[in-house]
Amino acid sequence: MALVSPLSGPILGIESSCDDTAASVLGPDGQIIAESVARQLDHEAFGGVVPEIAARAHLALLPALVARTMAEAGLNFSDLGAIAATTGPGLIGGLIVGSGYGKGVAIAYGKPFLAINHLEAHALTARLPSLGLGAEFPYLLLLVSGGHCQCIAVEGVGQHTRLGGTIDDAAGEAFDKVAKLLGLGWPGGPALEMLAAQGNPTAYRFPRPLAGRAGCDFSFSGLKTAVATVIATFPHGALPREAAADIAASFQQAVADTIADRAAHAMAMFRELHPTGNLLVVAGGVAANATLRAALLAACDKARFRFAAPPLKYCTDNATMVAWAGLERLRAGAQGEDLAIAPRPRWPLAELTP
Repeated sequence: MALVSPLSGPILGIESSCDDTAASVLGPDGQIIAESVARQLDHEAFGGVVPEIAARAHLALLPALVARTMAEAGLNFSDLGAIAATTGPGLIGGLIVGSGYGKGVAIAYGKPFLAINHLEAHALTARLPSLGLGAEFPYLLLLVSGGHCQCIAVEGVGQHTRLGGTIDDAAGEAFDKVAKLLGLGWPGGPALEMLAAQGNPTAYRFPRPLAGRAGCDFSFSGLKTAVATVIATFPHGALPREAAADIAASFQQAVADTIADRAAHAMAMFRELHPTGNLLVVAGGVAANATLRAALLAACDKARFRFAAPPLKYCTDNATMVAWAGLERLRAGAQGEDLAIAPRPRWPLAELTP
């Protein structure tokens, strides 16, 4: 895919919406020049992300991280064509740090600043030239992460139709909570998948919430409660490893079956909007789960959809997707934002301007 960009130089992307601090530099053609990410580990003791700790970590880490990324790229700030930073949705403290830093660079060097919607950045990642996924508008996005679970028709830059989403917990949040019930710590998704590999996915028949119903909304709260009820039948602190593995495997299979069912409905809804559409893109940290991928591949085969997922490092939060979203916006005619634009902890895709 050829990229015609109005940029006179590379673009710097900054991501700080949750607990990862990241920076990336892309060339005007969309090729990755340099990228860095700092993972925050201080939240494990609390069993989840503590917003105040995350914000302070972003403040401490971001300047050096950006400097290292720029040095790796062999660039000075004056060489840049634009700066893009996640400005919502997310944890407000981190958004203030990242967008504030980006605005500061833009002011100091007279560069345009692009306020990036975190969800749109995920939505557009499949179009990044170096990934070779060949995603052309329109396509269907399934975003499954710790904070989001949505089905979105991606129709253009700033043009997205939300087909459905979770009415309670996100899929990744459910994984983390069940992992905590099983004593696996945080983040729980990878640890639960490892434990599940030792278990029997048919040992417990957990519910598949909303399966078979019209639409493509999701619900995981009842499933989580069903798992907690089973675990409570064991004496405190006496859950055998074999039983824990069976519970993990059965829960994981229930999540995969549920998401595959909802995705199948989303594909049918997408086809009604775009009869020739045939691509499902999956993003978000939960997309790394092998059982889920297998279930989604089967659903795509049945619906005659092509399945595509960026590499894991670009499924989870990263700054390359932020820089790319900035390039896409510039390519679509954006001139940069009014620097008075404020970070938004909630920023629905429907409120984006095409």
